[in-house]
Parts: sequence; structure tokens; C-alpha cells
Amino acid sequence: MVRLNRIYTRTGDEGTTALVSGPRRDKHDLRVDAYGTVDETNSTIGLVRLHTVGMVELDAMLARIQNDLFDLGADLANPEILDNPEYEPLRIVEAQVDRLESEIDALNASLEPLRSFVLPGGSPAAAALHLARTVSRRAERLMVELSRQEPVGAPALKYINRLSDFLFVASRHANDDGKADVLWVPGKNR
Repeated sequence: MVRLNRIYTRTGDEGTTALVSGPRRDKHDLRVDAYGTVDETNSTIGLVRLHTVGMVELDAMLARIQNDLFDLGADLANPEILDNPEYEPLRIVEAQVDRLESEIDALNASLEPLRSFVLPGGSPAAAALHLARTVSRRAERLMVELSRQEPVGAPALKYINRLSDFLFVASRHANDDGKADVLWVPGKNR
């Protein structure tokens, strides 16, 4: 259980931070940047949820995703460096990826196939979901780069990849099932 009595510790004043296990890392370390961007994704979804209060099913999905993103941050903050850890580290698991895929399929079922790319916009909820999608893509790029240097669990990489797909489909769902999507018109303003 997490218990925070004091918010500041002064241990990061020199520009380092503690991971769950292992040595301290610079605050600009790639692993710290990756889980920091996952946290940024979570915060962006928190802003999205200001616009999805009346969309009960979608809002519940987003609430679950926010919890999963804390799991993902914990996964990334605890590198797979110890052979016999003192406790079972929290990791993203395939069941979380599977649930996200089934939610994508459920939201996508009522959407018409796209005939053009979608511009971010339409309803406030859809625009905010597009912002969350782009932040999650940045988190994914950082996680993939990290995985080229250090171990990152395959389910974690799958989850962050599926998340941007979910957020895209959710944006179309929030745009009256795609009817209010703003479509790209190539060369329109030449």
C-alpha cells in the first residue's frame, strides 16, 4: 500500500530520482522520460474525462485506462534487473491488452469505415481524445526506444500501442459515431 506523509523529500534536488528497484537515475534518463510521458498521458485522459461525464460507458473505459496507466508507470519504474526480487513487481499483463482490444472492437462496431484521415476536432471530447492519443504515441516512441536499450515487457509495449488505437476510435465514437468527424481534404487550401 502506498502511503505518502510528506510530498517533498529533497532527494531529487541534485537531478536524480529513485526507481522502485535499482540505482538512482538522472531525471532526464530515458526510462524516467518514458514513465513520465505515461503519466502525462494519464493526466491528459483526466482532462478528457471532463468532457465524457455523460458518456457513461466511454467514461468507465477511460477510468479503467487511467488505473492501467498507473500500473504501466509502476512497471516502467521497476526495471527487470533483479533475478529474485523480494516481491512480485507490478507488470502490465496480456489480459489488460485483451480488454483494451475488446473495448476498441466494441466502440468501432458502430463506426462507418473511414474514407479520409480525421483531423483532430469535432466535439470537445473528441478533440481532447485526439490530444491524449498524440501524447500516448510519444510515450510509445520513448518506450520502444527504451526497449532497444533495456528490458521492457512485451505486454507493456502492446498496451501502449493499443492505447492510441483506442483513443482514436473513442474520438470517433465521441463525434456522434463519426458523423461529426472533421475529415482531411488533401490539397484543399492550395
